[in-house]
Formats: sequence, structure tokens, C-alpha cells
Amino acid sequence: MKEKSYLLPLYNRLDISFIKGRKSILYDEKLNDYVDFSSGIGVNSLGYCNKKVVKTIKNQGNKILHTSNVYHIKSQEECAKKIVSLSTYDMQCFFCNSGAEANESAIKLARKYGNISFEKKKYKIITIRNSFHGRTIATLKATAQEDKHKYFGPYPDGFIYAQNINEAIKMIDEDTVAVMLELIQGEGGIFMQDKKEVQRLSKELEKKKLLLIIDEVQTGVFRSGNFLMSQYYEITPNIITLAKGLATGIPIGVMMTNLKNIFIQGDHGSTFGGNHLSTTVSNTVLNILEEYKNKGKLESNIKYFNGYLDYFIKKYPSLFLRKTGFGLMLGITLKEKVNLDEIIQLSLKHRILLLKSGKNILRFLPPLNIRKKEIKIGFKRFEKVLKELKGKNNGSNFTYFKS
Repeated sequence: MKEKSYLLPLYNRLDISFIKGRKSILYDEKLNDYVDFSSGIGVNSLGYCNKKVVKTIKNQGNKILHTSNVYHIKSQEECAKKIVSLSTYDMQCFFCNSGAEANESAIKLARKYGNISFEKKKYKIITIRNSFHGRTIATLKATAQEDKHKYFGPYPDGFIYAQNINEAIKMIDEDTVAVMLELIQGEGGIFMQDKKEVQRLSKELEKKKLLLIIDEVQTGVFRSGNFLMSQYYEITPNIITLAKGLATGIPIGVMMTNLKNIFIQGDHGSTFGGNHLSTTVSNTVLNILEEYKNKGKLESNIKYFNGYLDYFIKKYPSLFLRKTGFGLMLGITLKEKVNLDEIIQLSLKHRILLLKSGKNILRFLPPLNIRKKEIKIGFKRFEKVLKELKGKNNGSNFTYFKS
């Protein structure tokens, strides 16, 4: 008889539970080790039990976890300053608790801007096919995947879907206030937008005094190699949203913007957003990652990890089409989408954690500080998965990189 559950059945959970982690390795209840190439869907930017992060959490726990935003929170102010400095943009920050909340804040800010900045009010926000911006009512409607909209209407008006950036530019009309997009679509197949097209969109919007909202919930916080993917694209968005890797597992979200005079007191807020714990931990994480990048370690990791994916695509042309993504937000396109679930299950069997994206993309989001030793072990196991999939489960002659 199946044990009674007190949880709503919202997740298709794999039959495994983890009890501890160290660096980029997780351990199940039987203490079997798993190489984590998923990092909690891009959240655990520093892996597990980073010594400096653990020390920060312990120290802050002995001081204060939460007051409210009725009072000044020094760590929040320091975190905002750090984020703005790393971004190289002239912006201010609002703190919340997740990527969806950050995107809700962005939508709300854009709508107010459209209401007060033009003689004829503007409200439409254009998003791109296969985008994903969250699961709240507004961010779900902003998500241009209509199969996810069933059952939850009626929705707020004013979200328009374009097939691509060129179509988004053509769809701009007198009611449009913003275009919102991911520079790499995380849930939509690790699809990377064309740099020149994004730059053209940015110029068109600037010319019309309309807003460019960049959802960097997954691409941000050094996952691309830069602090922001927007920096690689050489654009200046009006609004950027961040979350996931900002505090390596502590809930946090940020909406940052150069629109400093649109929101006023009382327009928006968050009870838990930017509390002492989340922003203190985020400060530690950002300092560690900044140093990691400045020493060239992040670039080295990106090159090493990408090299393995290039190897597999070349070695298994009957299975893989191409590599997608950038930095350490990567995917491999499968020729047959029917193999995707099987690879995920076999990977679990061989103790490696992978993700899916879209219908036929195998997604890789490793911790940013994953060690080369862990990368090598993980991909050695991955090749066993592929050989078993092809009916050649007779060991591995894995010789690609030296440690």
C-alpha cells in the first residue's frame, strides 16, 4: 500500500533523496555519491557546503535573520551596491525572494512607466516564443508557452508573443511599453538569441523610449562567464532580473533598473525580500565568485567543461546534433527526443545528475566552481550512460582530458 503523502502532487520527482553534499558531489541515503551537473537548476553556484558560505550562515544565524524593510538593513544596501558595481550599469535594486517575484516586479515597474510617461498610456509587453518567466499569474502569462496557460485564466491583459526578435520589433505598436526576453532560454531549449538582433532591438526600443527587460534569472551571476549575459551582448537594458545563483541556495531575487524615479514608497514591497540572512550570504557568494573569475578559474572551468561536450558531439554523431548555450549554461541537442528521458534515468543509475530543457535538449548547469576532477568523473560516468544506451555497456575507454 502506498504511503500517504501530505504534499500536493506538483512535481514528477525522481525516486531518490539526498542527505548531504560536498563541493559538486551529492550523497543519497545509502551514501552513494552523485556528480551534480545540475546545481539545483542553476541555484547552487558554489556547490555544497562551501566553507565560507557555511561560516557566513552560522555567524548570521547567531546575530539576526530577519527584521523587515521598515528598518534599514545594512547587508541589503551593501549587496545592492555590489550587484550594481559588478553589472557596470547605473541602476538601483529591489530585493525579493525568487526569479518569478523579480519578474513580477519588472512587469509592475514597466506598467507604471507606461502609465505615467506618455500622453497615451502604454501597457503591452512582448515576449518571445518558448520563453519562461515564472509560474505566478502575471509571469505565467508572460511565458510564451501557451500549453502552460490551460486552466489558470482569466489572465491579465497585455502580453503579446513574438516568434523571434525580428518579429518582436515588427509587433511594436502605440500600446507597447516593453519587450521582455531571456538572452538564453533556460526552459525553452537553451536557445541563445542572436547578438546583433538583440542589439537592434535595444536600439529600436531606446529610439521609441520603450523598455528592454532582460530576464537573467538563469544566465546571471557569472554563469555566462561575465556577471551578466547582458554585458556579453553589449546592451544596456532598462530592467534586469536576477535570482538562482545569487545566494547559492538561500532564497533571493533582485529586480534592478535604471528607472530610478518611477516607483515611489508604497508602490511595491516584499516582507522577506532582502533580509539579513539572504543578503549577507549573497555578499559572500558574490565576493567568492568575483575572485574566482578574476583569477581566471571560471574561464578555465568553462573551457574544460565545454571541451568534453564538444568531444561527445563529435564521438556520437548518431545521437547528438549540436551544442547550445554559453558559458556554463549548456545543452546538447538530441537527434531523437525519445532518448531524453532514458538518458536522464540512466544518468541517475550511473550517479550523475542532469536536466532536460524543451523536448530534446540535455541540459548542463554545473556549479560554477566545480573541480576539474569532478568534471572528469562526471563525464566518465556519462560515457557509460551513452554506451549502455547504444547497447555497448562493456566499460569505458575514456581518455579525452588529463586531470
